[in-house]
Amino acid sequence: MKKEPFFARQGDAYIPNPISNGPWNPDSMHGRVVIGLLAHAIEEQHGSPDFVPARLTVDMFRLPDIHTPTRVTTKRIRDGMRIRLVEAEFFSGDTSMARASCQLLRRTENAPGNVWSPANWDVPLPDTIPAPTDPRLGMNGKWTTRPIVGHMGSLGPRRLWMSEVRELVAGTPMSPFVHVATGADFASPFANAGDAGLGYINSDVTIYLHRLPVTRWIGFDVVNHHATEGVAIGECWLYDEKGPIGTSTVAALAQKKPMTNVAPP
Repeated sequence: MKKEPFFARQGDAYIPNPISNGPWNPDSMHGRVVIGLLAHAIEEQHGSPDFVPARLTVDMFRLPDIHTPTRVTTKRIRDGMRIRLVEAEFFSGDTSMARASCQLLRRTENAPGNVWSPANWDVPLPDTIPAPTDPRLGMNGKWTTRPIVGHMGSLGPRRLWMSEVRELVAGTPMSPFVHVATGADFASPFANAGDAGLGYINSDVTIYLHRLPVTRWIGFDVVNHHATEGVAIGECWLYDEKGPIGTSTVAALAQKKPMTNVAPP
């Protein structure tokens, strides 16, 4: 049975389906689908096989509700031979809710010589890991996961595989870029949750990609979390089944009431 997409398309508007809601409020939209829709519009209107979307930054300054049609506007700021820069804005009704900036870089050859890089992670492939039984690990059907080590809020290394299970926009298969952009928001709860639950809500996401994923599974490896005076940052290295693809970094604000149902016991 085909799963309900996050959005239906109606002319130049996107109609949110109930599955697009987020964990903080059942009537508000999940940040991940806001990011995914901005990436979808940028790629649809400005993407090219000759360019890699090397950096996507999304600022989320309001929580859209799931009852109002949305739309995305885009503008090409720079269209050079090697660098293309696009800005996009997410509207719920007539109200601006989020903005994105995407830098696309032309594919070419690597520079000569050798440069040090961190070692590739050595983890089991997702098809060799049993599916989890706790539905919270997939937000009750919004995605699917294969935990590797640790879990949300554990005090130690945290690694897992994640894959999307439904279309973002009805009738449009998720491209590799939209797939990783939609999942990248997971860096916030995965990096920022602690032993008292998730006490931070992210206000942005920045994704850096040196290549697009070539498999449907995206790996998340928590490599950073720090917080001072209610402002937190979190970072995950991103992988596909062939190796590293980039990073997802978030800024977040402390919440007075932490979310306590995000992790298995």
